[in-house]
Amino acid sequence: MADGTSTLNDDELTAEAETRESRRLRRIQYMLAGILILLFLWSISLAKVVIMPIVLGLLIALTLTPFVRGLRRLGVPEVVSAFALIGALALSIAMALYFLSGPATTLVDEVPRIRFELREKMAEFEARFRAVQQASEEMENITNGDNENQQQVVVSDKSGVLGTALSSLAGLGSAVAIAMVLAMFLLAAGDFYHRKLVEALPRLSDKKRALLIAHDIERQISRYLAAITVINACLGLAVGITLYLLDMPFAYLWGVAAFLMNYLPFIGAMLGVAGCAAVSLVTFDTVSAALVPPLAYLTLTSLEGQIITPYLVGRHLKLSAAVVFVAVVFWAWLWGVAGALMAVPFVVFVKVICDHIPSLHVFGTFLGGKGDPLAVTGPATGAGGR
Repeated sequence: MADGTSTLNDDELTAEAETRESRRLRRIQYMLAGILILLFLWSISLAKVVIMPIVLGLLIALTLTPFVRGLRRLGVPEVVSAFALIGALALSIAMALYFLSGPATTLVDEVPRIRFELREKMAEFEARFRAVQQASEEMENITNGDNENQQQVVVSDKSGVLGTALSSLAGLGSAVAIAMVLAMFLLAAGDFYHRKLVEALPRLSDKKRALLIAHDIERQISRYLAAITVINACLGLAVGITLYLLDMPFAYLWGVAAFLMNYLPFIGAMLGVAGCAAVSLVTFDTVSAALVPPLAYLTLTSLEGQIITPYLVGRHLKLSAAVVFVAVVFWAWLWGVAGALMAVPFVVFVKVICDHIPSLHVFGTFLGGKGDPLAVTGPATGAGGR
């Protein structure tokens, strides 16, 4: 009996030691995974000049792949269609920049004057606010008998914001040029990389899953970007026409700005309204007249974001509004304007992968927006759409 009890105790001690060891190894694995994630983020932040054009080129290729396949069914080789599509895209961008360069230069030249007049008008509001605040403090001092209140005014200079934005846009322009060349090579390759991916995997089930994920990512991101582009173009046209009718200067520039900035959920609309309000305040004489253009801008973007886009992309994937907002802010901090533009396609990319891999379904549910009244709509994944 004593030997049996001793053996049982030894087994329990061994099992407990193994449990402690497994927990220690698990903690070490978690720590290593966290360190690897931090090193990965640090690396892509340092190498954004190289990585950003590659990611952007992949997104362009994913968007245009359905057109290349459609032309291939008509007998057009991939090389010809890839060169034609990328050439048409580059020509469209060049023509847009050419026609907008003159008004944009004029607007940039007007920025100092707009800033000066805006500061003058804001100084008037600040003086009125200080008068009201001082009267309130005097009443409070009379009531409480306390005359030791102090007032501190902090003035901050935001003059570097415009330069930072312009330098970020210049970097985005060079990245777009590199990305279009890469996208042309990827489109001309056709299904070459899909075949290589299938050949690299050993098991048939892995081959099928990898091919399904690749096709689903390609389809969903291309649908998302194509749908958002059409919707943004209509929004930009509506904003430009509306502000033109309201006698807003550079109305069609505001339309182009609305088209571009609407690729940034939430943040783009807020920036557009803020910029429109700033220019409107120095353009119109009365406050009531100055409030009309930004309110019109806000109304159009609200209709697009809350009614039109959800209706037109019905039965599509819903991404959590909080996840999309955090993704836009994070990638904007990491890669600037280009990162903010690619944030939502990246979330769609991760969501599609999570929907096809059972071990990642839990994480995919956090990205989804079911039951979220502010959910951002996007294309349905293969798993969700079937």
